Amino acid sequence: MAVAPIAELIARDLANLVEGKNKIPLHRRVYNSVRTAILSQQLRAKDRLPSTRDLAQDLGLSRNTIMAAFQQLIAEGYVDASIGSGTYVAQALACNSKRSSQVRLSKKINSSKEKISPEALLSYRGKLLTAQAAEAFFEVQPLQPARTDFSIFPFKVWQRLQNKYWRAAESALLDYSSAGGYAPLTLAIADYLRVSRSVNVLPEQVMITAGTQQSIDLCARLLADTGDTVWIENPCYWAARKVFYANGLKLTAITVDEEGLSPLAAPLTSPPKLVYVTPSHQYPTGVVMSLARRRKLLEIAAQTGSWVLEDDYDAEFRYAGRPLASLQGLDTHERTIYMGTFSKVMYPGLRLAYMVVPVALIEPFRCGLYDLQRPGQLMTQAALAEFISAGYFANHLRKQRLLYGNRRKLLSNALKSVLGPFCVLSPNETGIHLVLYLPDTVDDVAIAQYCAQESLSVRALSSYYIAPPIKKGLVIGYAYMSTDSVALGGRRLAHLILGILQNQLKTVSQ
Repeated sequence: MAVAPIAELIARDLANLVEGKNKIPLHRRVYNSVRTAILSQQLRAKDRLPSTRDLAQDLGLSRNTIMAAFQQLIAEGYVDASIGSGTYVAQALACNSKRSSQVRLSKKINSSKEKISPEALLSYRGKLLTAQAAEAFFEVQPLQPARTDFSIFPFKVWQRLQNKYWRAAESALLDYSSAGGYAPLTLAIADYLRVSRSVNVLPEQVMITAGTQQSIDLCARLLADTGDTVWIENPCYWAARKVFYANGLKLTAITVDEEGLSPLAAPLTSPPKLVYVTPSHQYPTGVVMSLARRRKLLEIAAQTGSWVLEDDYDAEFRYAGRPLASLQGLDTHERTIYMGTFSKVMYPGLRLAYMVVPVALIEPFRCGLYDLQRPGQLMTQAALAEFISAGYFANHLRKQRLLYGNRRKLLSNALKSVLGPFCVLSPNETGIHLVLYLPDTVDDVAIAQYCAQESLSVRALSSYYIAPPIKKGLVIGYAYMSTDSVALGGRRLAHLILGILQNQLKTVSQ
C-alpha cells in the first residue's frame, strides 16, 4: 500500500503558524496538523502514514518529537499502529468521515446555489450541451438494465494478442501516432471497407480516432467555422448534435421520412458547410436512405462545396438481403468523409474508431489529429490489426449477426403477439435496436419513464427530435441482453404499453 505524502502538509502547517502560537510544543503542533488532515479527509481511513524515522528526516525534526505526536494520535484513536505492519488512519473513522464529507458537500452545494446558479457559469454552448444528460435520455440500452452481453466476445484471444505486443514492448508502439494510425491497422481497415462496404479507399486515407464523436469533432474543427450551418437529420444522433453545439455551429434540422434524409426539404438558399447523415441505418428510426436521395445529396454537396459526414455506425449488422453500399462509394467528387467504429462490434470501452477522408484532406487531417488529440493506443491498434488480419474479427462478426438477428425476431414476435394492431415497428433488418411507433397523442417520454420504474430500459423517440414534425415511439435495444431474456422482456414491455394505450382509448371514448 502506498504511503500518504504528509511531510509537505505538516511542513506547510508549521510554517504558517502565527507568532503567538509558536509556544505550543513542537510535537503538539505535528499532532494538530495530522489530526486536522484526518478530520478534513485529506487523509482517509486506511491511509498508511510514513514511519517516524522517515517523517522526522523529511521534516528535519527529532524522531522523539514525531513519536510523541504519533503516540497521542494513537491514544485518541485517530490512527492504528502495529509492529511490523506500520501506522494507518483508523478504519473506524471511515463511516463518520464519509458522513461528515457528505454533509460538508451538501452544505457547499446549497451555499453555491444560493450565490449563483450553475447555468450562469456556463457559456451558451455549455448550456446546450448540459441541457439533457445523454445517458438518461438517449442511450439505447437493453430492455433490462445491467444486462449486458459481452459473453460472446473472444476475450482469451484478445488478451493473448494484447499480451504479445506488451511483452515485446517496442518503443515505436509506446509513442504518439503522427501518421493517422498504426499502418497494419489502416491497411486492414481499408481492405475490409473496400470489400464489405464498397468504400473507395487507400490505407493512407484511413485515420484512427478514439471514437466517432472524436471523428465528428475533428471534422467540425477542421472543415467549419463558428456560426457555419450544419444540416442534421431530424430525428438525429444525440452525440453528433452535442459535438456541433460544442463547436459553435448552427444546426438546421432536415426531415427524415421513409426514404431517409430529404435534401429537397432543406433551405438551399443558405447551403451548409457540413451535412451529417446515417444513410445505411438512420439513427434512431432505422430507415435506409434511397438511392435517389443519396445521389441528390451528393449533387448538392458538389455544387455548394459542402462536406458530407457519413456515419456508418452499425451497418455490419444486416440480417436479411444484400449488404448496402456506402454513400462514399457513390461520391465521384470526393466530398464525403466516411466514419465507422469498433465499439459496437467489439465492446464500447475499446474507444477505437476510424474515418476515411478524401485524398486532398489526408495531410490536414493527420496534422489536426496529432496537434489536437495526440493519438496513441498503438499497442491496442497493433493487437486489433492482427485480430482482423487473422480472421478473428470476421468470425466474431458472423457469430454476432446470427445471435442479434435471432434476438430481433424474438423481440418483434413478442411485441406483435401482445400488441396486435397497435404494433408498428421500424421495417428494415439492420442494426442493434428497433423502433416501436406509437400514436401521436401518446406521451412517449412518460411511457419510457414508467417502463424504467418496471426495470425495462427503453428510450422515447420524441427525445431525438430537434424540430417538428415529431413522431412518438420507443427506441428498444436487443443486442446486449441474453437470448433467453429478449422474448420475456418484450412481452413484459408490450403488456405495459397495451395497458397504457387501452386506458387512453377508454378515456377518449368517454
